[in-house]
Amino acid sequence: MNIATDLKSQLSPEATLLAAHPTATGILTVDLDAIVANWRKLEKTAVPAECAGVVKADAYGCGAEQVARALSAAGCKTFFVATLDEARIVRAAVPAAASIYVLDGFFQNTGAAYAEIDCKPVIGDLNELAEWDVFCRRSGWSGGAAIHIDTGMNRLGLTVTEAQGIIPRINAGDHGITLVMSHLASAELLHNPANARQLAAFREIASLFSGVPASLANSSGVFLGAQFQFDLVRPGCAIYGINPTPEADNPMQPVVELKARIVQIRNVERGDTVGYGGTWTARRPTRIAIVSAGYADGYFRAASANDGTRGAEVVVASKRCPVAGRISMDLMAIDVTDVDKNAVRRGHMVTLIGEGITVDELAHHYGTIGYEVLTSLGKRYARVYKGGIAKAEPPAPLQAEPAAASS
Repeated sequence: MNIATDLKSQLSPEATLLAAHPTATGILTVDLDAIVANWRKLEKTAVPAECAGVVKADAYGCGAEQVARALSAAGCKTFFVATLDEARIVRAAVPAAASIYVLDGFFQNTGAAYAEIDCKPVIGDLNELAEWDVFCRRSGWSGGAAIHIDTGMNRLGLTVTEAQGIIPRINAGDHGITLVMSHLASAELLHNPANARQLAAFREIASLFSGVPASLANSSGVFLGAQFQFDLVRPGCAIYGINPTPEADNPMQPVVELKARIVQIRNVERGDTVGYGGTWTARRPTRIAIVSAGYADGYFRAASANDGTRGAEVVVASKRCPVAGRISMDLMAIDVTDVDKNAVRRGHMVTLIGEGITVDELAHHYGTIGYEVLTSLGKRYARVYKGGIAKAEPPAPLQAEPAAASS
């Protein structure tokens, strides 16, 4: 019998991965099957509109290559990214026939990259449109573009008046516009009157773009009703398990699980303080587990606990345990006094997201939104992809740099 092989077979998947990647601070597991299930739910809700997939910001921190490949295999044909670099990654993962829109738009020196990648700019300015036209005319490129019209968010987009000014171009034919779109500013608030105002403005201007598909709904917009769905919906956060209907229960499946390991167990006495600033004081003899995750890993300092405020919780041996003291750059302290001693040892894993702790719960402790939680998860975690074309990835290699003091 091969003793080493036999021992390895008895390790948990987490322990096996950490043994293979000892530099990882923890494990981020992304469930591609859950991502696909969420996309299919959105697709079903939006029928007969097409359901695209927004995979910007590395698919909200979940891995653009893996997510785009899984969504494409499920039937997704249109993708949205923020930048050309993101478009290049997605293009390598999806069929040539898939459409990729770049939300940050067009600059004069980017035309060749659009043609090379075969992606489409989302144009929100008349100067931008003129530059795009010049590039297409000189290069012969005819890959198409989207027109973004601002209907009330005041971020990107042509004004309604500017959009009306290009209608003669649409009527002339051969205009190269493959999509007309706008973006909802308050879709997560079901009864916000801004939604109705934006819908009315977009419906009126989109009707003038004869024969051009129209798109208004983001994740939350999908659930505002069929009138918001038009020809194509553009869900992002809901695909990744974030609640698109914060005034109601979350209709989406959780997608990520985050675990980090215990690096030390400490006993502190009643009256002792824990962490920077001594802001948390033990009220009883307390066992503290020091865990290898901190704000450099996307576990924000805002989740800290002090003597007047209860912070976030993690799951240790199936039991919720509170943060103790301030989150630091690389480490956090957890009060594990109420967990059986044999279940909490150096090297054991604790759950930061998962086992009932949702991305949205953590966002509440951070004072932010789930989008920021997911997109902030650090590169020191080993990543595991379940379902789809599953594989494990080690943490990103560290760049050599001068030593700096931790804080």
